[in-house]
Amino acid sequence: MDYPALVRAARRKATAELMRHAASELDRIVSGRRALRAVRHPLGFACLPILRDGADGVCVHLFGIFGTEPAAREVPQVHCHSWDLTSTVLYGRLGNQRMDVDDDTTEDATHRVFEVLSDPSGVDNVRPTARVVRCLPGAEQTSSRGQIYALPAGEFHTTRVPDGRPTATLVLGRTLPGRVDLSLGPLSAPGHRMVRRTCDATETARIARAALRRIHEPEP
Repeated sequence: MDYPALVRAARRKATAELMRHAASELDRIVSGRRALRAVRHPLGFACLPILRDGADGVCVHLFGIFGTEPAAREVPQVHCHSWDLTSTVLYGRLGNQRMDVDDDTTEDATHRVFEVLSDPSGVDNVRPTARVVRCLPGAEQTSSRGQIYALPAGEFHTTRVPDGRPTATLVLGRTLPGRVDLSLGPLSAPGHRMVRRTCDATETARIARAALRRIHEPEP
C-alpha cells in the first residue's frame, strides 16, 4: 500500500479511490492472501492494521463489531493522539467532538492528564501526570459514508457512533516526533493498564467479510 498516494487522494477528496483501496485490502484478508490479525481496542472498536511503515500507518477501524463495550472505567473517552489523523468513513456515521482544554487553571480543574504508553505486547499503561486541566465540550462534527475528516495531533476529542449502526473508517496516521498519546481522567484516579487483544484468523476473516459486505451495500 502506497501511503503518500493515499494522502494525496484524501487531499483531493477522492473518496471513491480510498474506498476501493480499503475494499481491496479487506478482500485480501477474507481470501487469506493477507495474513493479518484484527485487534480488539480498549476503546471498543476493532482495528485492522493494514500498514505500519515508520511514522506512517494505515488502519481500518470498525465500530459495532463486538456488540459489547468495555467497562466505562477503562475507556479514556476524552483523548488525543500523538499522530495526525485523516479518516474516510467507509459506511455508517461517526461523531467527533472537540474538547476545549484549559491549562491555566488549578482551583477549577476538572480532569487530570494521563499518558498512554503502548507496548508492542498489546498492553497500554495509562499513567497520571502532574498536569490538571479544565475540560469543556467544544464543536462536534458528524461524518457519514464517503466523507473525510481530520484530527491534528494533540487535539483532545471524544469519538462516538451517534445512531449505533455498524461503522467503519479508513484511517491514515503520521506520528509526530516527541508526541505521546494522552487521555483525561478523574483528578484522583490512579494509573491502570488496558489490553489490546488480538483476534484469531477466523474472527479476523469474519470481521473483514462483514465490513466488505457493508462497503458494497447501499446505505439504509
